[in-house]
Amino acid sequence: MTQLTSVFSLDEEMMQQIEQKYDKKRQIAQPREHELFDIFQEELTEEETWALKYLFAYMPLNDLADYEGSLFLSHVRRTLDIRNQVPWGKRVPDHLFLHYVLPYRVNTENIEDSRGILYDQLAPRTTQLSMAEAILETNYWCHEKATYIGSDMRTISPLTMIRNARGRCGEESTLAVAALRSIGIPARQVYTPRWAHSDDNHAWVEAWADGQWYYIGACEPEAQLNQGWFSPPARRAMLINTRIFADYPGPEDITLADEWFTEINLLEGYARTRTITVQVKDEQDCLVSGAYVHFQLYNMAEFYPLATLPTDGMGEASFKTGFGDLIIRVVKAGQWGEKRVTVSDGENIVIVLGQIYQPEGTADFDMIPPPEREGDVSEPVSQEKMQRHQGRLEEGTMIRSSYEDTFMDEIQASELAQAAGLPQDWVWDVLRKARGNSREIAAFLRERSAEYGILPLRLLESLNEKDQIDTVYSTLDDHLIGALAHQSKLPEEVFIQYVLCPRVMYEMIAPYKRFFQTAFTEAESERFRADPSELVRRIDEGWGLWEDLPNLKGKGTPVGTFQMKKGDRASLDILFVAICRSLGIPARLHPSEHTPQYMAAGSWADAVFTPESVLPEKKGTGTLRFIQDNEAAAEAPAASYWENFTFARLENGIYKTLFYPYGKSDVYDEPFEVEQGSYRMTTGIRLKDGSVRVRFNYFKVRAGEQIEVPLTFREVPLDIPVLGKFDRDRTFSLPDGTGRTLGELVGKRGAIVTWIEPEREPSKHLIRELCELTEPLTELGAPVVLVVGDGHWTSSFDPSSYTKLPEGTLFVRDTAYDSLPDFISQPPASEAGFPHLFVLDGQDQIRYTASGYKIGSGKEALQVLSGVWQPLTDRGESSR
Repeated sequence: MTQLTSVFSLDEEMMQQIEQKYDKKRQIAQPREHELFDIFQEELTEEETWALKYLFAYMPLNDLADYEGSLFLSHVRRTLDIRNQVPWGKRVPDHLFLHYVLPYRVNTENIEDSRGILYDQLAPRTTQLSMAEAILETNYWCHEKATYIGSDMRTISPLTMIRNARGRCGEESTLAVAALRSIGIPARQVYTPRWAHSDDNHAWVEAWADGQWYYIGACEPEAQLNQGWFSPPARRAMLINTRIFADYPGPEDITLADEWFTEINLLEGYARTRTITVQVKDEQDCLVSGAYVHFQLYNMAEFYPLATLPTDGMGEASFKTGFGDLIIRVVKAGQWGEKRVTVSDGENIVIVLGQIYQPEGTADFDMIPPPEREGDVSEPVSQEKMQRHQGRLEEGTMIRSSYEDTFMDEIQASELAQAAGLPQDWVWDVLRKARGNSREIAAFLRERSAEYGILPLRLLESLNEKDQIDTVYSTLDDHLIGALAHQSKLPEEVFIQYVLCPRVMYEMIAPYKRFFQTAFTEAESERFRADPSELVRRIDEGWGLWEDLPNLKGKGTPVGTFQMKKGDRASLDILFVAICRSLGIPARLHPSEHTPQYMAAGSWADAVFTPESVLPEKKGTGTLRFIQDNEAAAEAPAASYWENFTFARLENGIYKTLFYPYGKSDVYDEPFEVEQGSYRMTTGIRLKDGSVRVRFNYFKVRAGEQIEVPLTFREVPLDIPVLGKFDRDRTFSLPDGTGRTLGELVGKRGAIVTWIEPEREPSKHLIRELCELTEPLTELGAPVVLVVGDGHWTSSFDPSSYTKLPEGTLFVRDTAYDSLPDFISQPPASEAGFPHLFVLDGQDQIRYTASGYKIGSGKEALQVLSGVWQPLTDRGESSR
C-alpha cells in the first residue's frame, strides 16, 4: 500500500520520480552548481524544499542557464505564503496547486520575481470575493493594465506588459495567468496553435474556481465567465491545448507525455471532437513503430503540424481533433507517406510508409474547416449588470489611457533631439516605440550621444520594435561600448547590422559583448577572427546539444548557454553569432534558412556544426525565379508570402518552409537563392466560409542552375449576391456632433461600412487590415465608414489617432448599434459579434458581410467592392 506524505499529497512513487529528475537536472546544470543550488544550504521548510525540487526537476535548460536559485526560492516562499493568506488557498487541491499555481513560467517570457508585486495589487481587490468573482475582477485589473496589439513572436514578461500597456494575445494571457496565480487561483494559458477557418491563432485563459474550469479572454473582460469573442471560432477549432512542465496525470486528455512536459488537449470543452487513429505500415504490410505522425492543418499558406506523435509498438498514433480536414504525413528515416483526411469520415486511417521522392507536377484540392455551430445558451445578463460592466470597461480604458499619457511625447523627443544633436524624427520614432520604457531609452541617448554622436541611435534602430520596451540602459551600453573597437574596420551598414546589433533571432536582448571579449585569450580571439571556422570547431567540441521544451528553442541568452556548456540547436546558433559579433566578426542567421553564417572576404559562409561528429554533405545553391501567370493575373490575388503562398524544401521526409518576411510581395522582381533540393510551393485562397482552395506545385532546384516556376492560384469565381438593403435615410452622428444620413456617407457608388468595438481584438484586426489596404482603397476612392456605438465612444476613444487608415475614412456614432440589419441579431452573426462588416453597392444593397473574428475580411471586402464599384467618371460626374 502506498504511503502518503503530508507535503503536497505526493506519494512515494511521485517523490522518487521528482528526486530522480531533480538529480538529473542538477547533473546537467553542474557548471552553475553554486548559482542555482546553494539555496538548499539555507534553512528551508519541508514544503519549500519539495516545491523547489519540483520546479528544478522539470525546469527547462534555458532557465537553468539564465537565472539564479535565489529567484526561484523567492518565488516559492512568496507563493506558499500567499496560499496561506488567500481565503481559497486550502480549497485548491495540491495537484492543482503544483501544476497551475506554483509554476513561475507561463509561456516563453523572461522570468522576473513578480509574484509578490502582482499579489500586492490584486489582493485588496479580490480577497473579499468568491473565486469566480475574483477571476472576473482580476481580468478587469488586466484590462486596466494592457490591451491588444499585434507584434512579433517574442513574449514579453508580465511586468513589461504592464509597463508597455499593450501586447499580443499570447502576452495578454501570460499576464492574466500570472495575475491569477499570484492570488492563488489555478490558471493556465490555452491556445489553438492555428485556426482551421482563418489564417491566425489565438491564446486565452482558463481559471479554476471551486471544482470547475472556466475560460476568459485575457485583458478583455466580460460580464460573466465562459464568454468571449473567440467562443464561436473555438467551436470550429481542430486543437486547443496547453503545456504543463511535469509528468501530468490528467484528468484531461493527454496528447503527448514527454519526459519533461505534458501536452493536454482541451478541445472537447469547446468543440465537437473525434479521436482518429493512424496505423502505419511499410510496403510489405508490416506495422511500423517509431514513425512520426504529423497532423497538419492549412494555415498561413503552409501545412502546420498541430501535433507530432510517435507510433507505438502496434504502429499506431491517436489524436483527438475537430471535424475538419487534415493532411497526415508519416515519416521515418527519410521515408514518408501522406494522406488527406476528413475527420468526420472515419476514425481509423492506414498510411503506407515507403515514399522517398516527392511527386511531380501540381495537385489541387480543398481543405474544409469544421462547420459553424451554435453554442450552449448562456444565462442572460441583467441590464443593471451589463451597465455596470460597461462602466468598468470605460473606467479601465481611462485608467490605462491616463498611464499612457505619462509616456514621453513628441515635444519631449524634439527637445532631446535638439540637445543631443540628433535627427528629431528618428528620436521620436524610437521613443514612441519605447512607450513606458521611453525614459530609459532617452537617458541612454542623452548621455551616450554626447560622446558617440549618432551611433547610440543607430544601435536602437537596429533592434526590433518590441526591444525598445524592455531593453535597459546597461544592456544597450554593453553593446555600444563593446562594438566600438570594430567600427572603423567594416563598412557602416555591415557594422551596424551584423556587429553592433545584439538581436539575432527572437531571444531576450541581454548584455554579452564585453563578457565574450574577456572569455577568450587575445590569441584565441585573433585566431577566430582570422578563421571563424575555428570558433565553429570550438563550440562543436566544447558544447553539448540538449533539447527539452520545444517552444523555448532559441530563447536562451548567449551568456547563459556559454556558461551551461550546452543548449538547444537554435540557442547554440545564437551563441555562435553573439560571440562573432562580440569579436568584430560580422555574423547572422540566414534570412530564410535561419542557419548561422559569418562573413568572410565580403561574402556569407555557413557555420556548419556537427554535434554528432557526422559531417553533412556539402549542399550547393541554385536560383529560383517565380513567374506570374499573366493570363490569370486579373482574377488571381496578388502574391503575398505567408498570406497566400509559401514554398518549402523536402528534408528527411518533411517539408521545411523557408522564412521570408510576412507579406513579402516583390516575389517576381529578383530570383531567390536557395539550396539545391526538392521543393513544394503551396498556394491557397481562403473562401468566405473558411474553406481553402489549395494548389501544390512540385519542383527541383539544382546547384548552379536557375529554374523558373509559375506562381499560380486556383480559379475562384467571384460571388457577389444581394444579401439585403440598408436604409439610406438612417442618421449617424459625426465626431463634431453634426448628423449625416447613410446616403450622404456612402455616396452613389458603394462603400465599406463596418460596426466596430474599438477596444476589442477582432475589431483591431480589421482596422489593421484596412490600414494595410490604404493604398488600393484610396486609389479606388471608396468611402470607408467606421461606426462606433455610444457604449464604446468613450472619453478615451480618439478617432484622430487612427492616422494610417485610407484617405476619406469617417468615424460615426450609432446609438446602441441599433442601425444594424435584423439578420445580424440572428446566429451565426449574433454569436460571432463585432465587427460587423458590410460592402454596399450604389443602390444601398448589401453585397458582402462578415461578422466577428475573421482574418482576411478586409481583402475580401476590397475585392467585392471593386467588383460592384460604379465609376462616376463614366457619367461625367465628380469623384465625390
